[in-house]
Amino acid sequence: MRIVTWNVNSLRARLERVEDWLTDVQPDVVCLQETKLADDAFPALTFEAHGYETVHYGQGQWNGVAILSKVGIADVVANFADGIEPDPDARIITATCGGVRVSCCYVPNGRSLDDDHYTYKLSWLDRLLEHVGRDTSPDHDVIVTGDFNIAPEDRDVYDIAKFENATHVSVPERERLAALCDWGLTDLFRRQHADAERVFSWWDYRNGDFHKGNGLRIDLVLGSASVAERCEWSVVDRNARKGKQPSDHAPVIVDLRD
Repeated sequence: MRIVTWNVNSLRARLERVEDWLTDVQPDVVCLQETKLADDAFPALTFEAHGYETVHYGQGQWNGVAILSKVGIADVVANFADGIEPDPDARIITATCGGVRVSCCYVPNGRSLDDDHYTYKLSWLDRLLEHVGRDTSPDHDVIVTGDFNIAPEDRDVYDIAKFENATHVSVPERERLAALCDWGLTDLFRRQHADAERVFSWWDYRNGDFHKGNGLRIDLVLGSASVAERCEWSVVDRNARKGKQPSDHAPVIVDLRD
């Protein structure tokens, strides 16, 4: 089963590119973030023509998350699980696809360490951990994936010195990511590429950062132990970041053996 996460940064603007990419790569499950569409504007019929069932949780011109699946979609939960303070934004959707419990997440950016949005980000991550714990258990097949807006390690940043006292690398953010791993999840890309350096999934549009290699690895696929054992390949598809009007993120692909 091929599983992908991709922040498309406006599905309306990237739909043709996404369709072409789906045709080329043939993933089984695709988690999209920043669709920036209301539910009634989501192109479900377009994806159905490519063989996908879909679920979408959107709010219009901001945020928005979706799951596309060729292996079924069941037990859908939009927002956090019952009993957890719901989020005002459309940032998480969860479903079972091919026997794997998949959560597609768009973690808040945080903006700056003294911004209320940073406090919101930390709260959101706390609720994500609670959501995963209520929704499933680490002895099941679980994937939590998406744009985390956190670089797990210094080597996941092109120049860590430029991020001193900045979001995406702060200790509280990384501690919350580590708490998800302590719960029972593994960074599948890093498990496959333990020694990889300067492999990024996001590059700013400005200053030619993509061509300079100035990026961050912030798009993650986290899997439970049973999923990690089945993972046989993972890659960041940099080619999808090239060409005309790309997203500023590249897809991250994970292959699981049967």
